[in-house]
This record gives sequence, C-alpha cells and structure tokens, in this order.
Amino acid sequence: MFKLTSLNLNGIRSATAKGLEAWLTKTQPDCICVQEVKAQALDVQDRFEHLAGLRGHFHFAEKKGYSGVGLYSRHEPSDVRVGYGSSQFDAEGRYVELRFDTPSAKRSIISCYFPSGSSGEERQQAKFRFLEEFYLHLAQLKNGREFILCGDVNIAHQEIDLKNWKGNRKNSGFLPEERAWMTKLLTEAGLVDVYRQLQPTATDEAYTWWSNRGQAYAKNVGWRLDYHLATPAMAALARSETIYKAEKFSDHAPLTIEYDWTL
Repeated sequence: MFKLTSLNLNGIRSATAKGLEAWLTKTQPDCICVQEVKAQALDVQDRFEHLAGLRGHFHFAEKKGYSGVGLYSRHEPSDVRVGYGSSQFDAEGRYVELRFDTPSAKRSIISCYFPSGSSGEERQQAKFRFLEEFYLHLAQLKNGREFILCGDVNIAHQEIDLKNWKGNRKNSGFLPEERAWMTKLLTEAGLVDVYRQLQPTATDEAYTWWSNRGQAYAKNVGWRLDYHLATPAMAALARSETIYKAEKFSDHAPLTIEYDWTL
C-alpha cells in the first residue's frame, strides 16, 4: 500500500513545533505533500530538508514568509518539476511534482497550493486567473501521465463541504465560479475527487480547515479545502481515508489516503 498525506502547515516551523515530525514517525507515510511552508531555501536546509526519514523537495515563494510548497518522499523520484510554467504564479511557490517513471508507466505525485481570494478583489481575480491556466496544465498533464495532486485547493465544492454554506455563497472559497471550476475539472477534465469517491455523503467529519475565529474548531464549523485529485486509474487504487484531528499541527488537518500501489 502507498500512504499519501496532504497538510497545509501554516508555517513549517510552527507545525514541527507542535509535533508534526513525531506524528510522521508514528504514521510512516510514503509521501506527505505540504503547503504554506512559509520558509526559504536556507531555512529548510538548516532544519527541514528531512522529516522523519523523508526527503523534502520544495518550491519556495520569492516573497519571504509567504506560501511555498513541499513534497517529502520515502522514495527517490525519477524527476522533480518545480513550478508549472506560469509567468505569474511560479514566483509564489505553489507547485512541486515528483515523477516516478518506469518503462511501463508514467506516474506523478504533486503538491499544490491554490491562491486564496479572501483578502480582497485583487487576489480573487488572481485566483480566477490561476484557475484558468491551471486547468489547462492539469488537462495537458493528464494526457501524458497518471497523477495524484494533493493540496489546499481553497475551494469547497459542494454544500456538504462546509458547515455554513448558506452564509458563504458570496465569499471566496464557495463562490459559484469557483465551484463551477471544480465541477468542470471533475467532469470535462475527468479528474476524481478521491475523498468523495470513498466518502460520497460525509459532512461534518469531512472538514479539513477551521477559522481561528469564534471557536470554529471547537464547534466544528469547518470547510473541506484539502483534496486528493487524481486521474481515474490512480483514483481506482484508493482504499481508505483518514482526516486526523487528535492533534492540531496547524489550522488544517492532515488528509491521508492509502492506495493499492507500491513504488
């Protein structure tokens, strides 16, 4: 089995200080895709290049203390792709892809952090631009290889994906345009929301992010923002899913899915 975890760290220093590495040592994932590293190359080289025996590969933002993604793996990839070729968004550190190619198959694991539009209209428009160009990237990638993309997508797709859906219909993360983009990705582009494949009707237990306001975590007023998005052949290998909430490493919970696949 191949155990794959995704977690928005909200800062790698903060998450490790709260016990992330000990948890990884205990759970032993094959790979963990992390987002919002909020560090630079020199910071990571000093302390975070390896976690719990996993080697990290990163895409750092040019802006200090901002964004950044990583992918820690127990297995050596055949190739590493940093960025997806975007003139605007590659500077923000949003994409790292590990390729595990063999003569008989081309497969990738991707860690990605989608922009948030919650800070204002300018960033919401940037998010729409990202979605437009990233859709084309994923559709093209799907033509040539199998993959699983893990990440903080910053979109709750359906009403069952957040507690207060009626009150958030005009808010970033649950806008009609964002939800329509996700629907298009899962229909026209043919990708699979792996968690929903395994748990099609889960509601309160499906949330992976909670606001720091108003006791949202204690009251489980959450959103499902973290996903495994896979090509159909990879999604068909998914066997079990876990959202870990016994410890709190950040404002997101780790989402782990086990696949009937070995490297």
